Amino acid sequence: MTAAAKSGPMQANHASPRALRVVVVAPHPDDAELGMGGTIARLVAEGHAVLIVDMTDGEPTPMGSKEKRAAESLEATRVLGCERQQLGLKNREVVHTLEARHALASVLRAWRCDTMFVPHPEDAHPDHRAVTRIAEDARFDAKLTKSAIPGEPVHPQRLFYYYCTHLRAIPIPSFAIDTSASLEKKRASILAYRSQVIDHAPNRGLLEWVETRDRFIGSQIGTSAAEPFWSRELLSPVDVSALMPRERGGL
Repeated sequence: MTAAAKSGPMQANHASPRALRVVVVAPHPDDAELGMGGTIARLVAEGHAVLIVDMTDGEPTPMGSKEKRAAESLEATRVLGCERQQLGLKNREVVHTLEARHALASVLRAWRCDTMFVPHPEDAHPDHRAVTRIAEDARFDAKLTKSAIPGEPVHPQRLFYYYCTHLRAIPIPSFAIDTSASLEKKRASILAYRSQVIDHAPNRGLLEWVETRDRFIGSQIGTSAAEPFWSRELLSPVDVSALMPRERGGL
């Protein structure tokens, strides 16, 4: 009899859940809320530490101002229960530079980040594309030793992409997170940006569009709402049952 046979049935190895240190990188205030506000609220409710890093202040916009946008982002942060920081890059002129990379890397170090969420790389907005490249490289830079970057090296183990794209395209995600329980918080966090989604007439349908998308993504995983995410890297669930589909009615 082999040693494996002697040991009896394989025992499940369920790792204890641990609190994550999450950084959500947003090109402008409201991008994080639009793309993954429900997931942020869920992460906070589950005891994880979440920091939104707005790379710019988002201004100028047609109906906004620096003062309005600051007050709106403060209210959205309160609704979601997370923390927030602004990096200070210039809106509409974000450029992928070593300076920007290192500035974000220093934030990752200070937060002791282990999980990052950044905008999907395919986007019509130049700021969004630049921010994604900055964030990807900042993740690498944050782990470097013998560098001038402030703080102790840290290597975020996971980097996921959320969808806040300006392209008229349907997401093709790697996975989706059930946000059924945080629908109202997401809605309230978006409505906090009155200058962007209420006062600015062309954007008044944006909230409905986002909620329709979330309902559709939710329908694909058997929930009332979900947010889509994409990963370049291979995922390895601790619990294999996480790979099994949810119960839902026939098609």
